[in-house]
Amino acid sequence: MDVKSLETYCLAKPGAWPDNPWEHEHPVIKVGPGERGKIFAFLGAAAVGLKCGASREVADEWLLRYPDDVRVTGYIGRSGWNDLAWGGAIPDEEILEAVDESYATIVSKLPKKLRPQGWEA
Repeated sequence: MDVKSLETYCLAKPGAWPDNPWEHEHPVIKVGPGERGKIFAFLGAAAVGLKCGASREVADEWLLRYPDDVRVTGYIGRSGWNDLAWGGAIPDEEILEAVDESYATIVSKLPKKLRPQGWEA
């Protein structure tokens, strides 16, 4: 797993698009139209920030399973966001599943009229 393949995977989701609001090396991936779009993945050189649970308690399960490869995401971690590192103990398949779950969680919170067609497939 690397940042480019993860970006490609994220962008294949219905309605997903890259944005770089803070002019970092790697984009965030959003879903939803324009200014109303919401981030579901923060891409980084060695990790991806994802919504890993509806609450901090649920997201903490990742910390227990992979203590060396998961960190609470700064500023928004209290809301269930974690940074998952690749190239370590977390299998690529689990990272991709976490992307899927983050995407589904974020899309389900969008108003129905802003949800992309085919997002539940």
